[in-house]
Amino acid sequence: MNKTRLKKYAKLIARVGANVKRGQEVVINAGLDQPEFVKAVADECYRAGAKKVSVEWSYMPLTASNVKYCSEDVLGTLEGWQIEKWEHQAKVLPCKIFIMSDDPDGLSGIDQGKYARAMAQRSKLIKPIRSKMENKYQWCIAAVPGKEWAKKVFPGERASVAVEKLWDAILDASRVTDDPTEAWREHNEKLAERSAYLNSLGIKELHYKASNGTELKVGLIPEALFMAGGEYTEGTRIYFNPNIPSEEIFTSPMKGEAEGIVYSSRPLSYGGQLIDKFWIRFEGGKAVDCGAEKNCEMLREILKMDEGAAYLGEVALVPHSSPIQKSGLLFYNTLFDENAACHLALGRGFTNVLKDYEKYTEEEAHAKGINDSVVHEDFMIGTADMCITAVCADGKEVRIFENGEFTF
Repeated sequence: MNKTRLKKYAKLIARVGANVKRGQEVVINAGLDQPEFVKAVADECYRAGAKKVSVEWSYMPLTASNVKYCSEDVLGTLEGWQIEKWEHQAKVLPCKIFIMSDDPDGLSGIDQGKYARAMAQRSKLIKPIRSKMENKYQWCIAAVPGKEWAKKVFPGERASVAVEKLWDAILDASRVTDDPTEAWREHNEKLAERSAYLNSLGIKELHYKASNGTELKVGLIPEALFMAGGEYTEGTRIYFNPNIPSEEIFTSPMKGEAEGIVYSSRPLSYGGQLIDKFWIRFEGGKAVDCGAEKNCEMLREILKMDEGAAYLGEVALVPHSSPIQKSGLLFYNTLFDENAACHLALGRGFTNVLKDYEKYTEEEAHAKGINDSVVHEDFMIGTADMCITAVCADGKEVRIFENGEFTF
């Protein structure tokens, strides 16, 4: 892979993604697949003025061993030093960079229920601390190719060739051009224009329909705005891009207002396993039934994580002609596949979509309709023939999606 292009990507993550500022601490979470690139990102963070960069490494085969041999209670517990680490982060608000490379099937064969319950318990312990940080720090999720992931995307290739091809696909999707900073500035402007138009409509409800059987109505929160691309931290007002790549325009819907059935259009990679060809039926806003050709039990475990896991936390609009869809690749990775198609998310909503969200406590945001949960799991529903009609507060109906594309 061209080293100059990789250096641009590392700089993009540090300067445009997390937008590290002088004197800030940075925490990078990464697998063992591309250590040289992780070092390049750390170096770019230091060049941006970072006070300290810490790297937390992970290794999925070791995670599988832990699930196999540890008890559920041990897996779901945080030690005192781990709590202290989270409390430190809540105090100093470091930039957090997540560099993904995991094998989509890396946790196949583990006890799904045990792992899901343990992670739910761990998330409950973290949640009160993380709530102190909500909307106040910069974060960015990006990706690098792991060997097993690359072979999953390009199954007929040798590992080295597959990794090179996945590098190219990641860099293309992430707009690593001659000038990535300018490319992202222009991209964010276009996303902001579309968001502004949708916000001008005063949408009360979205109606989804597709030939695969999807027929769903989702209510929206009057005070909630559509957002896209970059966003600002609360208080410090630092602009950052949380997802590289990103093609979506999203908001959080009204908890309790979803009726109908929706069918997936791409597999969901969850916890190192794939949930494929699934459907979910909603009544009174809650997922009351579901089915899947692969890993249905895992889908049911997600919905049982806590009271809010069976409700929607996000609706996101992505045109079928997005660059990732046009690539023709199935990435088996939510960061990329969610940007190839319209999607929904089960679980936690975003409090910062509320207009003047800084005025509200977390409890007040939830009272306005933002769903609360320890999970947030995106799943793809967009198709080439999907139509979406917006029902506005004044009763007017506006077709905003026709045959998988924005109508404006």
